[in-house]
Amino acid sequence: MRGTYTHALPRHFITGSELSAEELTGLIDRALELKAAPHSSDVLRKRSVALIFQKPSTRTRVSFEAGITELGGYPMVLRTDDLQLTRGESVRDTAYVLSRHVAAIGIRTGDDQLVDELAEHATVPVVNMLTPSHHPCQVLADLLTLRETFGRLEGLTLAYVGDGNNMARSLIVLGSKAGIEVRVAAPDGYQLESDGAGILTGDPREAARDADAVYTDVWVSMSDSVESAAERRQALAPYQLDDALLDLAAPNAIALHCLPAHPGEEITESVLYGSRQRIWDQAENRRHAQKALLEFLIGA
Repeated sequence: MRGTYTHALPRHFITGSELSAEELTGLIDRALELKAAPHSSDVLRKRSVALIFQKPSTRTRVSFEAGITELGGYPMVLRTDDLQLTRGESVRDTAYVLSRHVAAIGIRTGDDQLVDELAEHATVPVVNMLTPSHHPCQVLADLLTLRETFGRLEGLTLAYVGDGNNMARSLIVLGSKAGIEVRVAAPDGYQLESDGAGILTGDPREAARDADAVYTDVWVSMSDSVESAAERRQALAPYQLDDALLDLAAPNAIALHCLPAHPGEEITESVLYGSRQRIWDQAENRRHAQKALLEFLIGA
């Protein structure tokens, strides 16, 4: 007699668009609760989460490992060379095997298609920990930071200045879902494609004016070639987040950065370490927001 089994389709977190506005609000609410009581949930008790790192990491690895441990689970960290993917095993087969052993799979990679294929075949939730096109876990921490600072998200304005990269794209995807007006200022050749959700401009001063938060990211990312570094720095130099730009924002505006930072390039030292930033809160909030996300996905 041939045996069969079925499973419910898992909830994945690849771009952030998978969440409804109500789910996103609830997730941020839960992150606040988990930050206040870090050991109040044991949803991962005696369970493992696979964390695949094909790109270097500080905040992502530390926050996921610490968060999974606080949820009672075991973070199974896997480097590229730890997997048979390097010897020709398919993404599909990898997804099948991992799904039999872990409660969820996180992946940080330079290949968006790999994440999509992993999610297509996995029977457990897949979390995008970073790809060239999206960085949704960081934005969850950003939204938590904004909520802590202003007591709300609806009606806020966030200005992003610099390279129109995965960070800028994810801020628009999730920020607009949370009721935030997201403005992205970037030079020609570095701007995002228009999707109608965010406000795109070439003028960093226009973007920053009266904003509640001014955000930036590195000018040369891991996915950018070394040969393009000098050209990128020259093109993006007018988009530095300094005190003068922050002065154009709202009186109680804050500076944000997803890190790592390069003082003197995309952000000045005085802003990075000054009293008007919440950058180190962002770094901590990765843990709390991701715990809420894992609780939500695994519960689903």
